[in-house]
Amino acid sequence: MLSHNLGYPRVGSQRELKKASEQFWAGKITKDELQKTGREIRHRNWQLQKDAGIDLIPSNDFSLYDQVLDTSLMVGAIPERYQQLIDGKSNRELDLYFAMARGVQHDGLDIKAMEMTKWFDTNYHYIVPEFVKNQEFNRYSDKVILEFEDAKQKGIFTKPVLVAPVTFLLLGKEKEDGFNRISLLEKLLPVYIEILKELASRGAEWVQLDEPCLVLDLGKEEQEALKFAYQKIQQDVPNLKILLATYFGALNTNLSLAANLPVAALHIDVTRGAESLPEILENQEFVNSSKLLSIGVVDGRNIWKNDYKKSLDFIQQAINILGAERILVAPSSSLLHSPHDLDLEHNEAVLTPEIKNWMAFAKQKLHEVAALAKLAGTDYKTDTVFVTNQKAIESRRTSNLIHKQEVKDRVSAIKEDDFERLSPFSLRQTIQLEKLKLPLFPSTTIGSFPQTDEVRQLRARLKKGTLSLEEYESRIEEEVISSIRWQEALGIDVLVHGEFERNDMVEYFGERLSGFVFTENGWVQSYGSRCVKPPIIFGDVERPAPMTIRWSAFAQANSEKLVKGMLTGPVTILQWSFVRDDQPRKDTTFQIGLAIRDEVIDLEKAGIKVIQIDEPAIREGLPLRKSDWKIYLKWAVDAFRLSAAGVSDQTQIHTHMCYSEFNDIIDSIAAMDADVITIETSRSQMELLDAFADFNYPNEIGPGVYDIHSPRVPTVDEITALLEKALNVIPARNLWVNPDCGLKTRKWPETEAALRNMITAANLLRESVTIAK
Repeated sequence: MLSHNLGYPRVGSQRELKKASEQFWAGKITKDELQKTGREIRHRNWQLQKDAGIDLIPSNDFSLYDQVLDTSLMVGAIPERYQQLIDGKSNRELDLYFAMARGVQHDGLDIKAMEMTKWFDTNYHYIVPEFVKNQEFNRYSDKVILEFEDAKQKGIFTKPVLVAPVTFLLLGKEKEDGFNRISLLEKLLPVYIEILKELASRGAEWVQLDEPCLVLDLGKEEQEALKFAYQKIQQDVPNLKILLATYFGALNTNLSLAANLPVAALHIDVTRGAESLPEILENQEFVNSSKLLSIGVVDGRNIWKNDYKKSLDFIQQAINILGAERILVAPSSSLLHSPHDLDLEHNEAVLTPEIKNWMAFAKQKLHEVAALAKLAGTDYKTDTVFVTNQKAIESRRTSNLIHKQEVKDRVSAIKEDDFERLSPFSLRQTIQLEKLKLPLFPSTTIGSFPQTDEVRQLRARLKKGTLSLEEYESRIEEEVISSIRWQEALGIDVLVHGEFERNDMVEYFGERLSGFVFTENGWVQSYGSRCVKPPIIFGDVERPAPMTIRWSAFAQANSEKLVKGMLTGPVTILQWSFVRDDQPRKDTTFQIGLAIRDEVIDLEKAGIKVIQIDEPAIREGLPLRKSDWKIYLKWAVDAFRLSAAGVSDQTQIHTHMCYSEFNDIIDSIAAMDADVITIETSRSQMELLDAFADFNYPNEIGPGVYDIHSPRVPTVDEITALLEKALNVIPARNLWVNPDCGLKTRKWPETEAALRNMITAANLLRESVTIAK
């Protein structure tokens, strides 16, 4: 029985890649130095997996930014606007790569970045491939070959990993009308086959092709595309063993299709799709074949220690039908979504030994996979490794740290009225227009301002005890006042305090809620160089004390303009945390919703008239199968309404959502009943607004007018054009002007320039609409 891994975290245990990438973008290190950092991380990852006892170790799971972008470059799916970076120039692959991810604005170039959206139902973001009707594909990047050879030189024959062709097409977007991107498969497949042939010629025995699209609702055309792709691959590269990897859910209606594709091994995720295992073992064509079954028993997306008994029961079911020689043991998915190494957590005041003993990060999950492969098929019940594991599982199950009856009782006592504002939006809007006295096309930002090194150092010094709380708060007050004065001078209508005191939009709140614990080094890649350190929800959640009042009230006291209170919503706190798995997610979300409700009510009492409850993760939490949507959307929307409904009609509730295709859930977005919703639309050139227009969305909307994930500064003309496009589908009284997300990750010079252009564009629009009247 073999063990294997689907992918490993790539930012480095100390975020080395993040630091090197940002230094490279700032011009402080060379391309060679950046590539050296990447190479060192890959080498450490391969050796670490070898030392853990993993039999099939992945390569090409490393990326300098994103694996889907890597694939676009590999097959030459490079949009026309980037061709000027290629034509007549050599050694520009890295410049092209980062231009596609981040845009470019220097040396006479001004090219926008490609769109970015969420990877299935995770908090990882990928760069969306762009396809046109007569798309041509040509092998462009040899990254997968080079990394396989790099590992060979280290004495490790890896299993190269590729985003598979059908999933790659489905992840993309048609950039012109009149065709379906899946029709491009016949042109795309020869590039994949060329690469697979070369890998085989260089000694690759296994290649992992990731087709997570197999856990989605697929139409006949997509199903036929999968059959065609794998028949062609098997025909043209017959001696290469293909491991077809599915993950993030059950195969359901695609099970027979997946089971019968001509591949050497099929991987299934039993942590999120346990029903796939008995179904595949009942599929006689699969059972009677020689295919291997890879069982993803170790959760690649959460941090709880694996229950060896449960996993070994799964493995034994497969052994009974297929025999041990046809079984592979693996994590459920790539470990990209897990923190790097629990051994790096040394501060017992942050993470107590009892709770730490319930956890496993990526490095520890490798050892779990290897241990399960060794224990399976043996009389393991007296084995020391098994006994130790079961003691940890029982310790968590019986711990008195987890449950608070008063919290459970409060959730049980929630009434229907608790989800309802006092009056419908039409009446609230009239009241708010009178009370808030905002101009036409009011301007605001999404919440955070750039977090400079000085601000981060303040928090670090406070944490280390080298700065007193009084000194820290005094310095943060200076930052807040400075940002308030700057916003006033710029002419922004609804201000924010800048969130200088916050480390992260979820971690900050988790630190102030019971039922959460934290890590020092539990970083997970969100996109590019952006890493987050998700809180861990281990028990019942409540708010012991106010969380944001001090800074919101201070900011409002220092301005005659409105200052927004800034909160993170319950669904986003849930989605962007590692969540307890011993109760329904709905119950945990309602606990968080009640805590946020308490904060909203206290903000209103403190004189805050505009309160933003961010819910960027609403769609991210959407089940991958449409048949499961209704139940999720009901409790997710109710959780938001629970958090927002305790205030008066004159208090304006905002929410922010990002990376969302809204067409198919627009009725649920409307049901949230926020007075104002701000959304990310700039990378799609306002395409997302079509859903709101078609639905006749009644509430106010702030479509993001520039992309904060790119360092380029938008011009006044392009912002004006976007606003005019928005005005075609949104009534003037309902249109807000704002960036498409928070500005925490940007630098001050580009932020100041971009917001100045945004305000200029808003003023021009006001003048033109006033003249038109």
